[in-house]
Order: sequence, then C-alpha cells, then structure tokens
Amino acid sequence: MNKDFKKWHDKKTHLHDKGSRVFFHEREVWWCSLGVNIGFEQDGKGFNFARPVLIFKKFNNETFWAIPLTTKVKTGKYWFPVNLEDGVKRTAVLSQVRLVDAKRLYQKIGVLDEGHYQKLTEAFIGLCGAK
Repeated sequence: MNKDFKKWHDKKTHLHDKGSRVFFHEREVWWCSLGVNIGFEQDGKGFNFARPVLIFKKFNNETFWAIPLTTKVKTGKYWFPVNLEDGVKRTAVLSQVRLVDAKRLYQKIGVLDEGHYQKLTEAFIGLCGAK
C-alpha cells in the first residue's frame, strides 16, 4: 500500500500553524487528524487524514490521550466496543493510545456515557497490567 507522506506533511504543517484549539472533555469522541503513520499504527483517512478518537485522559487544554476508533468489530484484550447510540458499531483500539494535541481535533461526534467509559477505563488498566 502506498502512503502519501508528503501530502500528510503539508497538512500537518497547516495544523501546526493553526492558531486556535477546540474545547474538549474526557469521554467525547471527535474526528481527529491522526495522519499517515508507520506500519500497523492507525492511519487517518480522507482529506484531513482523520479518524474518530475517544478523548481518554485530558491533561490540559492543549493535550490529551486519544484512543483511536475503528468500525471493524474486534474482540480481545486490545479492543473494546464503543456505543454512541447512533447505530454505528465502533471498536476502541486500546493498544494504540497516544498523546495528541487539540489542534488535530475538528468535529465532535458524540459522548460516551459514564458507565461505558468506566468499563473502558478498567479494560485499559487491565491491559497495562496494573493491579
């Protein structure tokens, strides 16, 4: 598969120069310009090189841990089902959590309910081996 790293670099330059950030909170799902990545890392798609992400842990108004989402239904300790009550089946790719700058966010999709978010958090902690 050919990846257009140059096109992504141009887009990333534009995002870096963007002056404003959006307001976001934990549990929200946003379209996020993740870009073109290496190997098995989750890529974004389309003009914005984007994919949905869950705002997993907000550190400040600029940065957060994002968990990428996919519409492929997968099971096991590395994946967790996400239901936004909109009829779209999504799976959180827990193994691909990463630090992201809010400049990459551009459209809010929805909010995960508190109970579901708590279960996802427990699954993530279990993946990390914390007891």
